[in-house]
Amino acid sequence: MRIALVDSGIGMLSTAAALRAARPDAHLILSMDPDHMPWGPRAPEEIIGRALAGARATRGFGVDAVVVPCNTASVHGLTALRAEFEPAIPVVGTVPPIKPAAAGGGPIAVWSTAATTSSRYQRDLIERFAPGISVTPVACVGMAEAVESADPGAVAGAIAYAAERTPSGVTGVVLGCTHYDLVGDEISAALGHPAELFTAAGSVAAQTLRRLGAAPAPGLARTGTLTVLASGRPAELPKAALTYPAGIALL
Repeated sequence: MRIALVDSGIGMLSTAAALRAARPDAHLILSMDPDHMPWGPRAPEEIIGRALAGARATRGFGVDAVVVPCNTASVHGLTALRAEFEPAIPVVGTVPPIKPAAAGGGPIAVWSTAATTSSRYQRDLIERFAPGISVTPVACVGMAEAVESADPGAVAGAIAYAAERTPSGVTGVVLGCTHYDLVGDEISAALGHPAELFTAAGSVAAQTLRRLGAAPAPGLARTGTLTVLASGRPAELPKAALTYPAGIALL
């Protein structure tokens, strides 16, 4: 099977690694957009256009599914992507895992980009899936950009900023941006107390396989290939990706 992942940058790595672990035989096409990143601050119509461009760039690879491992692109672009690609090619989006985090009863924190934190979309998810639970939204200023740059100092500073704004009593932290998945160990250490981290990568990978009618088969031979596109151009996996375990796992 051939699976395309569309995102502005390396935030897609955790979902790609989860897909690789579940199906080592899957061919993965990573469609990044370094020419126009980050997408978050852009107007919704621009984000839709970039997501469509990233997905269209993978058409020549005969993809069986398009995955959008980005909360911002999913919020704004899924409707347009599904209108163009489905039903022939399923499109799978990413939703912050507020529901499983709230199942434990809370209190929880939701770490997201500043734009997502202030969005009606996130407020709706909290109202729908965490009624009666103490939820602290935390705007993680600059964290996605710091992770993308793989600058240890910038990453540490961004994590410290968010950790200072997270109540000490939370039992769970929702990682509402896939970039944050790449520095989960650092986040746990900065919190200073035990708190479960909730990420969407595993559930998105599982949903992708369900939409393809395929079962997880982690024991298969690793025959799947990796193709990288940079704003539609053939490219190599960015050097920054190789500073994270999820990036190394794809090699």
